[in-house]
Amino acid sequence: MADPYKSLVSTLEKRFSEIAAKSLSGIPSELGTITVSGLKLDSFKYEIPDYLVANWVAQLEYPAFSLVGTMTSPVDEDGVTIGGATPSQRTRFDFQETKVGEVRLNWAAGLKSGDRVLAVPVNGGKDAVVVCKVVSSGG
Repeated sequence: MADPYKSLVSTLEKRFSEIAAKSLSGIPSELGTITVSGLKLDSFKYEIPDYLVANWVAQLEYPAFSLVGTMTSPVDEDGVTIGGATPSQRTRFDFQETKVGEVRLNWAAGLKSGDRVLAVPVNGGKDAVVVCKVVSSGG
């Protein structure tokens, strides 16, 4: 059986690439690096301390899929077992196709010093908007 999450990730990557391509068509963009105190664009000698980060809102579309696992009951709010609970026999969980709207992707929370990013200089180069993190095709 095909991994439904792999399909979901592939679909998301494709859609975000399409959105980014349309958004950036004709707009100069460049690579930069997140630093401890800001953003350093490759073609600009000064660090930008107060950079902006794109705010992406998407609709996730999950295909119908199944997972196999066990259930443990009872558990508390944090999922910690209560009173010596034991796992059930292996069980198949079937999920229907569904859409989840207004999902916010928090890019800023995932950025750390040393990350390579694609940025768009704005306001005559005084500011920059980080559009996404970039990685090599090997990982």
